[in-house]
Amino acid sequence: MVSTASTMQSLGAPAPTFALPNTNPTAGEKMVSLSDYTSNSALLVAFICNHCPYVIHIREALVQFANDYAPRGLAVVAISSNDADNYPDDSPAKMSEEAVRHGFPFPYLYDEDQSVAKAYRAACTPDFFLFDSEMHLAYRGQFDAGRPKSNEPVTGVDLRNAADAVLAGSAVAAEQIPSVGCSIKWKAGGAPDYFPA
Repeated sequence: MVSTASTMQSLGAPAPTFALPNTNPTAGEKMVSLSDYTSNSALLVAFICNHCPYVIHIREALVQFANDYAPRGLAVVAISSNDADNYPDDSPAKMSEEAVRHGFPFPYLYDEDQSVAKAYRAACTPDFFLFDSEMHLAYRGQFDAGRPKSNEPVTGVDLRNAADAVLAGSAVAAEQIPSVGCSIKWKAGGAPDYFPA
């Protein structure tokens, strides 16, 4: 299994805007945009997909994270940017099935032209971007140290510690470990310049 690490975007960077169709019929409107979350205390933008073993490994814990932090004002948005033509398991119809089957309490957005992934400098699935109430990047990195076939428990401790700090109005630890996962499946000729060849 070849793994790709997140690019570790600059902390403090503003959240790039987006307006994308939501495939999750149980969470949110049919179109979801960044402006829908300006009143939240924090926002997690998670780039995931259906078939990646790294995502599958943490999927249940990510749902639990979203449920645990929603009452505290932290919103979660998941985005799939994979090329669904060549990876049909990541099609919008399959995304909808995935969201319902696993009880996603958050919108699951489809980034068909991959422009949002590029704006966020996303590289892998999962790739996490946690923004504070001013929509400035406070954390980008791993959910925790758990990986498929590792003996590390899946707790979400890294992301939970960052979320706790953001919600308390405290600084997040500057030492952040990149997320690791499957590469985003870019369309032919469409890989961004920051993505390793």
